[in-house]
Amino acid sequence: MPPSPEFAQRRLQAVGQGFSPDNQTHEELRALAPAACFSRLAHLLSALLLTTLTLAITPLPAQDAPTFRIDTKLVNLWVNVTDQTGAIVGSLKKEDFKIGEDGRPQDIAIFERQSEQPLAIILAIDTSASTFKDRALEQDAGKRFVHAILRSQDQMSLIEFATNVHLLVDFTNKPTQLDRGLASLKSGEATALYEAIYLGSDELAKKEGRKVLVLVSDGGDTVKSTTYEQALKAALTGEVMIYSIIDVPIEESAGRDLGGEHALITLSEQTGGKHFYASSGGLDKAFAQVSDDLRTQYLIGYYPHKQVPGVDFHRVSVTIPRAAGDAFNIRYRAGYYADPAPKPRRIPSD
Repeated sequence: MPPSPEFAQRRLQAVGQGFSPDNQTHEELRALAPAACFSRLAHLLSALLLTTLTLAITPLPAQDAPTFRIDTKLVNLWVNVTDQTGAIVGSLKKEDFKIGEDGRPQDIAIFERQSEQPLAIILAIDTSASTFKDRALEQDAGKRFVHAILRSQDQMSLIEFATNVHLLVDFTNKPTQLDRGLASLKSGEATALYEAIYLGSDELAKKEGRKVLVLVSDGGDTVKSTTYEQALKAALTGEVMIYSIIDVPIEESAGRDLGGEHALITLSEQTGGKHFYASSGGLDKAFAQVSDDLRTQYLIGYYPHKQVPGVDFHRVSVTIPRAAGDAFNIRYRAGYYADPAPKPRRIPSD
């Protein structure tokens, strides 16, 4: 057994004072060795006992303890505010707004005015027989709209829909490519309006920033491959704002699809977009109004809390409490779905 630290220290002291191993100090040190060994053994036993007690009282980690995880999704609302005259109100502050979800107040986490976030736009043009008379007007007005609204950070895609839905130009920020796509519009017989909304919304859902579907149509759906409810759910799930430009082919009520027009108006209202009639100032004015609307939006974001479990659709509300109830017209999407998005379908391209 090696000597204890006390024994070694005494030996070093003795040598330092000039004593040899044969003198009395050596004998004294030898006498200390058994006691030092016993002391060291006692220290070891005490340490072992302390370790044993520590292990005995230390709780083992629970093997089957449940793990809880809260996954809170940021809900973004794009909000437009106009006054009683229809003029855009762009000077409101975060403190002016109150938001709610399913009747429960929510805290605003993000607030921006006149956001410069990128735009992802799909321009969807009805090329069915009922809108054939305005084909050249749609092409020319569409080109002017493309050149006026696209910035370097924005992207636009072009689709046409008649009996089927076709992708003419994939997302790009090059106006010349979209010009060529507009020049290639082809006529069809039926109108797959809801299919165009469903497919367009599904493509936009993959994009970041603001997602906009601009529809140019008379509102009639004659293909019935997709329902109104499916189209609306796809738009709300993808956070897509629908702007409807209603191109009425015949002014007299007997020749108009008033049900289709109403559907376009409701789709726009439910998604936070807006509808315009092309007959009121032409397509150019309608496109200009869409552009103005997109440039003067508020972004309000919140993290939902106190949600009721098992609710499929969460309805949201945006108010300006300091103002009279009819002082402002506030537009935003009606809510969002909690369940996963439907299985995607691709838009066929020619």
